[in-house]
Amino acid sequence: MNEVGLKIKESRKKKGLSQEELAEAAKVNLRTIQRIENNQNEPRGKTLSLICEVLEINVEDILDYGKHTDRKYLVYFHLSVLSFLVIPLGNILLPLILWLTNKDKVIGLKEIGANLLNFQIIWTILICLSLIGHVFIIMRYGIIKGPFFLFLGLFLVLNAINIILPVVFAVKIRNGQTKKRYPTFIKLVS
Repeated sequence: MNEVGLKIKESRKKKGLSQEELAEAAKVNLRTIQRIENNQNEPRGKTLSLICEVLEINVEDILDYGKHTDRKYLVYFHLSVLSFLVIPLGNILLPLILWLTNKDKVIGLKEIGANLLNFQIIWTILICLSLIGHVFIIMRYGIIKGPFFLFLGLFLVLNAINIILPVVFAVKIRNGQTKKRYPTFIKLVS
């Protein structure tokens, strides 16, 4: 646990805060911050939560019992979504397996994985609705009608989004930007 103070100090410096500014923003005594950063005291409960809130980091990332940073794994995790091009529902199944097996071992995977899976579930529902719309239009009007191209366009746009976003996020993770998130409207996985 000696690394907690060091992690807080590094996070504080990355945010460009002095010890005084952190203490004031977190509503914690300056001497407490100094003791924590010098590993004389270990922050607990409310104090740790307040400090992490100001630094915009998760308590879990500070207290990473047995966890390690693995950007390469996170890159592969994002790219695993592309398995939908070969395997039906691969965009959910492969990331789900990777997430469940390592979410307690890789720093950041728990949140990134939940966000990715929520997006993929919603994306899959939209793709299914698009395909149902295709079938309905073909059965009702034939192939070459206006609504057919609307559903075809929707289908192609959704697939393009699900190819581009994982690649963009994988590149961002590789470059050290982990705060970017997939757009999600409903949280099904947390």
